[in-house]
Amino acid sequence: MSLSARIEQSLDEAIRHAEGPGAPPLLASALRYSVFPGGHRIRPQLCLAVAMACGDTDPQAANAAAAAIELLHCASLVHDDLPCFDNADLRRGKASVHVEYGAPLAVLSGDALIVLAFETLARGITQNPSRLVTLLSTIASAVGSPNGIVAGQAWESESAVSLTDYQRAKTGALFVAATAAGAAASGADPAIWGVLGAKLGEAYQVADDLRDILCDAEELGKPIGQDAARHRPNAAAQLGIGGAKARLESLVKGAIDSIPVCPGQAELQALIKAQTRAFFPKQLAQAAA
Repeated sequence: MSLSARIEQSLDEAIRHAEGPGAPPLLASALRYSVFPGGHRIRPQLCLAVAMACGDTDPQAANAAAAAIELLHCASLVHDDLPCFDNADLRRGKASVHVEYGAPLAVLSGDALIVLAFETLARGITQNPSRLVTLLSTIASAVGSPNGIVAGQAWESESAVSLTDYQRAKTGALFVAATAAGAAASGADPAIWGVLGAKLGEAYQVADDLRDILCDAEELGKPIGQDAARHRPNAAAQLGIGGAKARLESLVKGAIDSIPVCPGQAELQALIKAQTRAFFPKQLAQAAA
């Protein structure tokens, strides 16, 4: 089964559990709407790719970890789009959850997805229960405070924040969790995989900053110009287009070079090379070609 198929099947199973008997119909509908259809599923694919590189000794645990990470990512998007934050009416090319279902259900959907992520993880770790503690702490640390995605969003309410601190929390933390959780699910040492996640997370954020400036809303699938409008740190604005592109290329190379020795090292290097090409906005990719 392909990585994409494993991810979609695991996510569907998680959402079907949340849609079970007794669930409020509108909330159940909003949860599925929040998760499907997905974006590139970069974080869960990275989680499974690392698990496979480490031998994929417990596919059920790896699937649960990947699904949990994507559910948390989806929850962050639902909350990020709310009127009290970005007030964005478009996400992944369709109406945001609060536009489609109203703000109260959007808040509840995001909350429910967070809880569902950890419930999915707990239900999926049955063959090797000793791995659950490491997976829980690894993924939980990427979500809350002081350095998780909630902290990343909270930095937007501060009067000043460094670009590094902001991007490390809001974007990088979940990438680090993806690589570390993939290793932990297969019984490997998660600590040595953090550099890969950190570099890919920063690379993705730099690419997103470039897209925010260079792309239109149709290509991006969400409103453009949000960083400038809300006075947020942006790598392309601080470094210039050329500087941000060079930084992105350096981060991708550093990520590939950081992959630890493991059974699937060469395959993982090739996969990341292929997938990170999609990071570049079309305008830059065409210019390079």
